Amino acid sequence: MENKPVKKPLSFGATMLASALGVLIVSIVAGIVMMISLVAMVAMVGSMGKDDTVVVKNDTTLSIDLTHIVGDRTAGELEQTLSDGKTVGLVEATRAIRAAATDARIRAIYLHNLGASNLGWGSLYELRSALADYGESGKKIVAYSADYSQGGYYLATVADSIFLHPAGMVDLRGIGAQVMYYKDALEKLGIEMQLIRPESCAYKSAGEVYTLNHMSSANREQLRTYLGSIWQTVRAQIAEARGQEVAQVDKMVDQLSAYLANDAKQMRMVDSLCFEQQVRQMLKESLASSHLMPIEKYCKQNTPSKMSANRVAIVYAEGNVMDGSARGMASGVYGDDIVKALQQATTDDKVKAIVLRINSPGGSAIASESMTYAVRQAREKKPVVVSMGDVAASAGYEMSCLANVIVAQPTTITGSIGVFGTVPSVEKLMRQKLGINVDTVATNRNATGLSPLRPLSPAAREMMMRNVEDFYRTFVGRVAEGRHMDYDAVHSIARGRVWTGIDAKRIGLVDTLGGLDLALRIAAEQAGLDEYCTVDYPKQKDIWGQLSNLLGNDDEEELGLASRMRMAWLLKRHADLLSAPMARMEQDLHHVATAQGLQARMPFVVVFE
Repeated sequence: MENKPVKKPLSFGATMLASALGVLIVSIVAGIVMMISLVAMVAMVGSMGKDDTVVVKNDTTLSIDLTHIVGDRTAGELEQTLSDGKTVGLVEATRAIRAAATDARIRAIYLHNLGASNLGWGSLYELRSALADYGESGKKIVAYSADYSQGGYYLATVADSIFLHPAGMVDLRGIGAQVMYYKDALEKLGIEMQLIRPESCAYKSAGEVYTLNHMSSANREQLRTYLGSIWQTVRAQIAEARGQEVAQVDKMVDQLSAYLANDAKQMRMVDSLCFEQQVRQMLKESLASSHLMPIEKYCKQNTPSKMSANRVAIVYAEGNVMDGSARGMASGVYGDDIVKALQQATTDDKVKAIVLRINSPGGSAIASESMTYAVRQAREKKPVVVSMGDVAASAGYEMSCLANVIVAQPTTITGSIGVFGTVPSVEKLMRQKLGINVDTVATNRNATGLSPLRPLSPAAREMMMRNVEDFYRTFVGRVAEGRHMDYDAVHSIARGRVWTGIDAKRIGLVDTLGGLDLALRIAAEQAGLDEYCTVDYPKQKDIWGQLSNLLGNDDEEELGLASRMRMAWLLKRHADLLSAPMARMEQDLHHVATAQGLQARMPFVVVFE
């Protein structure tokens, strides 16, 4: 009998190595295929739509999905690619609505999906005003939603008819604010947050969430005042639109007696309970409208507005105020970018006036100072008008105060003239909770005076207090100069306090109430313009420019395949940041947690209900 050699099995290590190599090879091949596909997709989608003509048919209804209106400015090509082009900025949306009023092809406007929105009360007021102007043309507005959020319902009340799903709800409960306090939690962890703020800035309450476990009397006062002011405006417009007494609206809100569908119908807060298919059929039959066109598509008509030799620049400043320059898909008010934009608009002879559109709760004091100086320089050469959106507070107000004219919505949140700083001490956490002791050697008394591993030294605390006091005096003085007010008069309404636009006008912090459209008219009047067109700043990069910027290529040179593949990988890595409504809150919290230096920003992060 012949003996055949017996094959020995691979060792455990050899088996693991072979498996690992196999997985690695497959992963590399799959990754290459995926990246090439992504590059091809991005290149293809990025090139689409540039030469496509949008045809608006006769008897068209303009469809407005509230969740598709995001921010003040329509996003750049890269973000539009990732969102399938289904988002549009507030400014472009309001322009389209006003254009539709005189467009014979547009039969009506259909508002829908009003149950959720990222828009604040200032933006909602501006959008509602544009819809009201459209309604004056005699064309109809119809609103339908399965559920109405409070802001969505406020917007819907401008419609001729409001429809609700039979099982839906109208979330009309009044405006409330909840502030979370972390003092007790930090104490349990052994972390002490040291708050540095001017003694007079009792309303600058952001740092109090770390040092108290309840609202201070000053913060409660300002919250009650400005929430009440917003609600007064919103409630009055709802009551007028629905033929109700203001007191009756408050009663329904307090008792939730118009919350459920049948109750809302009985209380005449909606006109009918039905399904969306019925509403769309009604649009076809009653309004003789056989076509629906999303507003974001209507905005892309290849019918550019007449270019004029005279231009008014719109400089957008939306988001947290931060140092430096934006990269890739980053959003925010980056100091270097806004300064550059203001300088470009100032030196462009075709630009006769500048409108600075601000929607920011504030942030970096350094960036704020730089932008404020740039506004001063621009104002010396041509008119500068500020248009405030949802919020223009703290650093957002500082960069406004030297403008020739400030325009705000009644529901804009503004003011917050003040500054604060926080320095954590983790000494107890390290020593008592983790058993880590820190010893020190230093050449001078305060070499470690600002270290988070120990409490602030007396000299360090005194220095920081001088810093915030000096900045506050500078801030107040600058507002006094810009608003032509006495220093003490500004100080009495400053102290970090937040105001609504309607109250800010009463006390002299803004000049008039209105939206961007009014700000543009004022800017044109001040420049002596009868005819003009608008141009937007900062300039938006195209899709490959944004991707190139993500890689750190500021010159935006033509990219090779390897660079484009890497871009596609980065695109996939960051795409999820753009897809969820929580992205903006995540960015705010990240900014607050990582911000360096003095912060001139809103005194709290509040979620409105």
